[in-house]
Amino acid sequence: MIEGVKVKQLIKHHDDRGYFAELVREDESILTQFGQMSLSMSYPGVIKAFHYHEKQDDVWFFPAGNAQVVLYDTRRSSPTYKETDVYYMGESNPIVLLIPRFVAHGYRVLGNTPLSIIYLTTHAYRRDEPDEKRIAWNDPRIGFDWNTKHY
Repeated sequence: MIEGVKVKQLIKHHDDRGYFAELVREDESILTQFGQMSLSMSYPGVIKAFHYHEKQDDVWFFPAGNAQVVLYDTRRSSPTYKETDVYYMGESNPIVLLIPRFVAHGYRVLGNTPLSIIYLTTHAYRRDEPDEKRIAWNDPRIGFDWNTKHY
């Protein structure tokens, strides 16, 4: 696992009406502070990758659909520098994922239904000074193969 990444397995509390689950709480060590919560939807087959932040941490949760999430550590001082991690998240695996600053991240929508992501950040987005550094989805330095493997 890439240094500093945190995974929280959700606990669902079921009853005859449905279920309830806590995503992020202030008494957990997931976010150091709260900046913004956002919602995005992507269509099947879409790849949104890669970018990283210098000032903010991200917390990702996919309530609808399924995703292949890829992380790449760009931090030279990290013991996991230049390592890649892959997580399968969404309806089939409801987890919350903390992505530390300087860890590049992206995802691919899996399956035939749209994917929804709710994400929290430690700082609000600033149009005049965006904290997003881009890396191409197919950058050879990362060398990630986004194709589905049929074993």
